[in-house]
Amino acid sequence: MVEHAARLDRTLVALADPTRRQILARLSRGEARVTELAEPLPISLNAVSKHIKLLERAKLVRRRIRGRDHYLTLNPAPLEEAALWIESRRTLWRARLEKLDEILQQEDKK
Repeated sequence: MVEHAARLDRTLVALADPTRRQILARLSRGEARVTELAEPLPISLNAVSKHIKLLERAKLVRRRIRGRDHYLTLNPAPLEEAALWIESRRTLWRARLEKLDEILQQEDKK
């Protein structure tokens, strides 16, 4: 359970930054070289590399090295795990809010 929480934390921290989300959006269309990912971003290649390292620690991207080129691909598994967690919380809160609504409606009838 602790490892699951740590994985979820790493995923959510990685998703919290718009630059990292932009990198993931690009990778959702297919593999890309690091330099290709950096090209449209208004930050240095070094800064992009730091963002990518955080995405790698969260296991959201995989790196493949061929010669001097580093290729990245999206790993959707942590996103799916986070989506399941979010959905479980949505279901829990929906049930709680429905129960609260029932109680309030009963109070209104009195």
